[in-house]
Amino acid sequence: MAEEIIINKKLTKREKYEALMPQLLSLLEGENDIIANTANITAALKEVFDFFWIGFYFVRSTGGKEELVLGPFQGPVACVRIPKGKGVCGTAWDKKQSIIVEDVDKFPGHIACNSLSRSEIVIPVIKDNIVVAVLDVDSEKLADFDVVDEEYLNRITGLISSMV
Repeated sequence: MAEEIIINKKLTKREKYEALMPQLLSLLEGENDIIANTANITAALKEVFDFFWIGFYFVRSTGGKEELVLGPFQGPVACVRIPKGKGVCGTAWDKKQSIIVEDVDKFPGHIACNSLSRSEIVIPVIKDNIVVAVLDVDSEKLADFDVVDEEYLNRITGLISSMV
């Protein structure tokens, strides 16, 4: 297991993700616990990219109703439960697709867990064609996420889907 993540801060975004991927694989090697692994993934991503907020929400059944429930995260306190189809996370879950939001104030039904969040990317974790979780990343900057983030965060959620 890796003891620390080592990334040159002067690299481009793509280069940082490229340098991070083998370190994440090393970090996850031999560990099958989903909570431990998602906790370390969020910590590593927060450390490398200094995202405002990053975390996982897991699909859980409560009283016969499915909803997203907060899992490991890094950043300020967060919304605990999100209904399917609500906000960016619930919409990504419902549509089974990644969503990049340049300005959260312009996203219909955005759930404001923190008013400092300005842009967001949500990547569903899909196993056997079923969304089992979502990876949610928020930024204090407008339009902070792009296809590079989507590409690499999809790779990371792919690692998680094999553990669920």
